[in-house]
Amino acid sequence: MFMRTKAMLKIGGVGLLTALVLAGCGSKSSDSGTKKQTANWMVAANINTMDASKMTDLISSQHINATNEGLLRMAKDNSVVPGVAKNYTVSKDGKTWTFNLRHSKWNDGKPVTAKDFVNSWQRTVNPKTASQYSYIFNNIENAEKINAGKMALSKLGVKAEGNYKLVVHLIKPQSYFKYMVSQSYYFPEETSIVKKYGSSYGTNAQKNGYNGPFVLKGWNGTNDSWKLVKNPKYWNAKSIKLDQLNIQAIKDPNTALNGYQSGKLDFTTLSGTQVKQYKNDKNYHVYKQASIYYLEMNEKKFPMFKNKNLRKAFSLAIDKKQLANKVLADGSQAPKGFVADDMSQRNGKDFADESYVKGAVDYNLAEAKKYWAKGLKETGKKSVSLTLLSDDTDVAKRTTEFVQSQLTKLPGVKITNQNVPYKTRLARSAAGQFDLVITAWNADYPDPSNFLDILTSKNAYNNGKWSNAQYDALVKKSEGVDAANETARWKDMVQAEKILMNDQGIVPLYQPAISTLMKPKIHGVQFFPTAPQWDWSKISVK
Repeated sequence: MFMRTKAMLKIGGVGLLTALVLAGCGSKSSDSGTKKQTANWMVAANINTMDASKMTDLISSQHINATNEGLLRMAKDNSVVPGVAKNYTVSKDGKTWTFNLRHSKWNDGKPVTAKDFVNSWQRTVNPKTASQYSYIFNNIENAEKINAGKMALSKLGVKAEGNYKLVVHLIKPQSYFKYMVSQSYYFPEETSIVKKYGSSYGTNAQKNGYNGPFVLKGWNGTNDSWKLVKNPKYWNAKSIKLDQLNIQAIKDPNTALNGYQSGKLDFTTLSGTQVKQYKNDKNYHVYKQASIYYLEMNEKKFPMFKNKNLRKAFSLAIDKKQLANKVLADGSQAPKGFVADDMSQRNGKDFADESYVKGAVDYNLAEAKKYWAKGLKETGKKSVSLTLLSDDTDVAKRTTEFVQSQLTKLPGVKITNQNVPYKTRLARSAAGQFDLVITAWNADYPDPSNFLDILTSKNAYNNGKWSNAQYDALVKKSEGVDAANETARWKDMVQAEKILMNDQGIVPLYQPAISTLMKPKIHGVQFFPTAPQWDWSKISVK
């Protein structure tokens, strides 16, 4: 999900803790006298939206995943398990997927039907919706033409055959489609609720329908605390042990740690020196993410950044190892490229290793100054003043300060940092209202294409507007003529990644890890390196 978010999905955080007034574990249920299983969790950002068609960030994706369910669900070891679909079949040519749906319900008791999937997918590709994730549907017949306004919504290659059979027609084989339909952008939307609320659908907890393990309560669209309550209408409600998850958005790591230490939080993330302090604690856990934080240079606003030498100078001027190991010091690592490592393997080889371009992620200030001088001469510039945009979290602030200190070692470079709330950064990035921006992409599914797609020339997430015809052609080839040939497809993607890195289309900064403390009474938390990362549906409190 940029996620990604990541997409990128896009990742970040905002949300000031004003009070840690959270329900304690083991509180009595008023109706049954039995103990309720309740846990208290923190996240680094507010929910941006609960509209799956408009969602772009990881935090929203996590909550949509917790409260809704698609055809399949992500499971351990890059596997999928039945969700709303009890089973599915794929045609011999790999282009027709048929999902047989179980008889499940929305939280208001109405049936979840194949038509809810059709309407949801049509809504996402509808150009009027302006979904940044519409591109993810492009392999479904006619999706691209519909999104371009050149064809009617009814022509989308997804059909409801009765209430409980969904047939999807793809343009070409797509082996990882099973992962895609497990992600929130492919979830159903309750048709009657979407119609009822229109443009305000998904803007608060009430203006939504839920068919997943939990129902969202107490989120008004902007507040910093809310809760997930067990959904009795969920088809597999008997497997859900947790009655309530109280969630608080906390951007200050010290405030979060204080909440954990005082017993008001059962889970918290750690940052900076906190990691060193607690890494030997028995309740310390570190989770490596399939995510990359990177620097985008706005080539549309500053045509000088179309110059490869200037882009390479910026990359070489930033010491990624120092950023990960000394500044962040939270388990994050220096990147090998744009595609995260330990995510995609083929024949025992990791994609990040096969596509590694050492010079694109190295630190060499002397070489950086040479490229900078050459680029300035080629563009007729002598100096440049730039604003570096990022989030206003503790981690983001420390990152921008470090990047600022590194880039200003180049002659004639002045950098002003601008740390803003997460939603603001997302909006400005999408609108191209930045000089430089630190952003991130978190993979939605474990395939390199999830990263590579977003930097093709016309992708909505390519906010810096870097463009390379050869790169575009290779990505297209991997998803077209070579789609059914796994060996050729892999080679296409490796070559595309090398072109991106050799051309320095973006500057990878670090691959994050999540360092955490979790109370030993919390069991069953599932973590996925790709989106949605946290699956709370198997939590129990003992």
